Amino acid sequence: MGKLMPCLLLVIALAFPRVIIALLWLFTNFFHGVYQGIVIPILGFLFLPLTLLVYTYVSKTYPHIELPQLIALAIAVIIDLGLVGSHRLSSPRA
Repeated sequence: MGKLMPCLLLVIALAFPRVIIALLWLFTNFFHGVYQGIVIPILGFLFLPLTLLVYTYVSKTYPHIELPQLIALAIAVIIDLGLVGSHRLSSPRA
């Protein structure tokens, strides 16, 4: 059961990143100290929510962003952009 919980949280974060952002914003100080204002978190919430979560985690956890962190950020951007554009491919042609 101990190893199942982080995997469950990851699946929830991938499925509902905006819900996770809202919960983290309301109940923790996860975003405190990473961003100077509120504009970047709002834009991240609207357009690239998973990337916002990954970048905030990487910024708070690692003092210097290196290749593994850049790969994680790139994967988050790809997932976000794939989720944004996926509705165009699934609609039937008229």
